[in-house]
Amino acid sequence: MPAITADTLTLPHISGSAPSDTERPVRSVTTGPRGYEGEGFPVVRAFAGVSTRDLDPFIHMDQMGEVEYQPGEPRGTDWHPHRGFETVTYMIDGKFAHQDSHGGGGLITDGATQWMTAGSGILHIETPPAELVESGGTFHGIQLWVNLPKKDKAAAPKYQSIDGGEVRLLSSEDGGALVRVIAGEVGTTVGTEPGPGSTYTPITLAHATIEPGARLNLPWNRDFNALVYVLSGRGSVGPVKHPVQQGQLAVFGPGDRITVAAEGSQHANRPALEVLLLGGRPIREPVFHYGPFVMNSKTELLKAVEDFNAGRFGTIPPNALMPHHPLR
Repeated sequence: MPAITADTLTLPHISGSAPSDTERPVRSVTTGPRGYEGEGFPVVRAFAGVSTRDLDPFIHMDQMGEVEYQPGEPRGTDWHPHRGFETVTYMIDGKFAHQDSHGGGGLITDGATQWMTAGSGILHIETPPAELVESGGTFHGIQLWVNLPKKDKAAAPKYQSIDGGEVRLLSSEDGGALVRVIAGEVGTTVGTEPGPGSTYTPITLAHATIEPGARLNLPWNRDFNALVYVLSGRGSVGPVKHPVQQGQLAVFGPGDRITVAAEGSQHANRPALEVLLLGGRPIREPVFHYGPFVMNSKTELLKAVEDFNAGRFGTIPPNALMPHHPLR
């Protein structure tokens, strides 16, 4: 971990602070509980215990793994529906196969992202490919749910495949941190562009590796909320250096910049601090969340269930991808 690396000394550097910039304070640090998803793969519920107001426009996030599977152990999900939001699956290590009822699909592998707009309704499956189930191996990724505003909840379903080599790579001022921008913008450094992910809701999503003892200070859109989730390692966040470690989420208050620093020493099998940086413009609409549906009212949820049961989300394709179970 991670799959996408680069020489930070040759990359565009993130812009430094201006005299008028203010540091975002840390509002809270929470620890995500562990659980299981789908057919039984281990996850950390990253947003558990955090208010929907602080998360808006995000709904849900799972850290999938990090786990080293033995042969026959890898698990995924079976076919299931979604409506009213977007799912973002980012694979840090390992492989996940995707297929949906609107023609999207492919293999999500090291450093790649699958961005699926469920919109008006879709059926899909995410499962380890047969060869990974048979051989075992490393599995580590993130699934994030991004809400859609009411005006876009009926949007046509869409699928984006973002290869690991397509993400924008930036370096901290001192070269001690590598930032992979998957969607949105980080700063206004000359020569950089937004991440490749196309979103209905304005957001920024990035993955940073911060070397031991290094500090990442980056500009953040004042109109966005700001969250930092620790994938691996130990460090601190904010101007007063709140300690954080693997599986914890920091929620920031208002301001212009975010600071994340890595401890000088890390565990031998965790050589750097790995964090997910995310934020977006709050939608500020009612959220009614029931299982795989995220709507604006209870009536709309009931309609989603009705439409799913009536087959209005599409159909599972012929010769569809299915979970692979090895012969015992």
